[in-house]
Amino acid sequence: MATIEDVAKRAGLSRSTVSRVINHHPYVSEKKKKLVYDAMKELEYHPNSSAQRLRTQKTDTIAVLVPRLTNPFFPFLIEGLEMIAVEYGFQLLICQTHQDKEKELNFLNLLQTKQVDGLIFTSIENDWETIATYKECGPIILCNEYRSEATFPVVRLDQVKGSYLGTRHLIEKGHKKIAYCGGTASELGIDREKGFRKAINEFSLEVREEWVFRDPYSIDCGKRVLREIQVMEDRPTAIFTGSDEIAAGIIKQAKTLGVKIPEEIAVIGFDDQPIAELMEPTLTTIRQPIKEMGQKTMEVMLSMLNNPSGNEKQIIELPIQVISRESV
Repeated sequence: MATIEDVAKRAGLSRSTVSRVINHHPYVSEKKKKLVYDAMKELEYHPNSSAQRLRTQKTDTIAVLVPRLTNPFFPFLIEGLEMIAVEYGFQLLICQTHQDKEKELNFLNLLQTKQVDGLIFTSIENDWETIATYKECGPIILCNEYRSEATFPVVRLDQVKGSYLGTRHLIEKGHKKIAYCGGTASELGIDREKGFRKAINEFSLEVREEWVFRDPYSIDCGKRVLREIQVMEDRPTAIFTGSDEIAAGIIKQAKTLGVKIPEEIAVIGFDDQPIAELMEPTLTTIRQPIKEMGQKTMEVMLSMLNNPSGNEKQIIELPIQVISRESV
């Protein structure tokens, strides 16, 4: 069985350098890392992970809190996180909260009890005062989720801009009666409605309250929204939705009801998931660089693990854009 000394000899490096690479020390060149990893692979050397954890008090595991994995947005985000994590020898622990406050606190306790090295929120269920008490337990990042009072690093997209651009796109296509279908439970949802109303007000349009649908999140919700619209006397001619899932439900229900898209009602989604190009008609949507957001978040997390003083507020925003297709 190969030893760390064998790896050092094969790599042509000192034992201490090999140890630093194995323990993810930040100040080792990429060239030396490659020599060590190549030697480990050739010799089939596997570090004793249990001994490493006892010695370093690290688990090489990052917890990622998601509301539900049935939303395709989150698997794509996780893929981006994992691409960077595995490159540096970390693994992810995926924790579904199902939007349950108690579950979220249970997962936070993983950080408090040192069962994970860091924690990433993709949504938040508890009030910020509760979350903030865990700051000293280890690195925490908000990814996709946003709280103005957050004292942790935030990697996000400009949701106000995204919904503003999407709504303006509908208006520029000639629509004046536009419905809104989005969340209100988080600052992300609030920001999206702000962007929607900003565009509406800019063009001196009016939104009827019956055209505003609160907190839908699934394909079935989208189906229900269109059914409700179809029984209205005064119907909107376009609908802005908070996700491609909701938009997919609307398009599916439109076929069932014989409603023509975009001739009778135009639909715009949010995210630009692969399903957007597979729908008939193809879906106009707001593109979020989901994988890139995951990658950037993990890069920030690794930086925080190497520099504990980096667990302070910083906001990193990624670009967002309208992708025009056939549904508008």
